[in-house]
Amino acid sequence: MSPLSGRSGIRARGEISAVTRPSWEEALSRLARQHTGVSYLELADVAFVDVAGVTALAVTAMGLGEGRVVVEHPPPQLPRVLEMFWPHLSQIEVTP
Repeated sequence: MSPLSGRSGIRARGEISAVTRPSWEEALSRLARQHTGVSYLELADVAFVDVAGVTALAVTAMGLGEGRVVVEHPPPQLPRVLEMFWPHLSQIEVTP
């Protein structure tokens, strides 16, 4: 996990699973604390996100109040899990 330069957000690499979830959840917490309308998650270098990782993202987004999280270049399972469990979650925008 590393901050994005020039905009509010984080870049993740590798996999988001039981082993890496604590650092993912901490990064999402920091993102929520710094959120000012639109935050970005760059996931082009993430190969896999498990359901619990997507859940942490959804819970974080729902707690933001206003604005949204733009998820860029996610692994294919992330939008599928969002659509399955949170089909109307407007706080997350997924871009290919």
